[in-house]
Amino acid sequence: MSSFNSRRAFCAAGLSTVLGACAAGPDAAAARAELGSTGRLRAAINFGNPILASRGERPGAPVGVSVDLAREAARRLGVELELVEFPSAGLVVEAATAARVDMAFVAIDPVRGAGLDYTPPYVIIEGAYLVRADSPLRDKSEVDRAGTRVAVGRGSAYDLYLARELKQAALVRASTSPAVTDLFLAEGLEVAAGVRQQLEADARRLADRAALRLLPGRFMVIEQAVAVPKGRHAAQAWLADFIETMKSSGFVAESLRRHGIEGAAVAPAAGR
Repeated sequence: MSSFNSRRAFCAAGLSTVLGACAAGPDAAAARAELGSTGRLRAAINFGNPILASRGERPGAPVGVSVDLAREAARRLGVELELVEFPSAGLVVEAATAARVDMAFVAIDPVRGAGLDYTPPYVIIEGAYLVRADSPLRDKSEVDRAGTRVAVGRGSAYDLYLARELKQAALVRASTSPAVTDLFLAEGLEVAAGVRQQLEADARRLADRAALRLLPGRFMVIEQAVAVPKGRHAAQAWLADFIETMKSSGFVAESLRRHGIEGAAVAPAAGR
């Protein structure tokens, strides 16, 4: 099943409750009660994906499209915002599943869906492969072979996807996605997998250590969405409507532009 088709499965199952609620109009008061039950909206910010967020100029002041969306959601709900920072998507998912945060910005994945409910996606990004310049690998279709070791961030969308898709190649997991390329070089692995922009930045950063190149194309399309702990239907419905508004109003596109993010596209309207 293609990545888009597998994502459509979530729309049929995971969004049925949301779309029904949206038809009658999301209940902001009920959403506020679920999202701000501790007196503030705790939003998980993932530094493992540079498309979504980065640490900013000083500690405790992250920047990025996910930060902008969290601030706007809190403003519209009229609640205080608490940004809870994490180094990896896997830790974000653990915290959201355990309801230690109220909302999280993560990639849609059926494994994660066991403990989370999603909004429609707000941006779409690409997963790519990085290899050494002298690697015999020339195409992404050549990666899944016996003896090929692929570095990937533990618990990332790429980890979850490749664990299902690769039949012969072996995954070697780094502690976080930003650590993937360093592990790839340190361990002498054949391939590094991750966000295209992160890998491109790594290739430039490590140019004095090794000549690196990306394989053409992408191995997956990742849909980034907002997730809430399972069963918070009012919160999910309100956030689904909020995300659609943020896309259609140009808020997401402007945030990506302001933060200099290239290679990420605003997701189409839900149902398209």
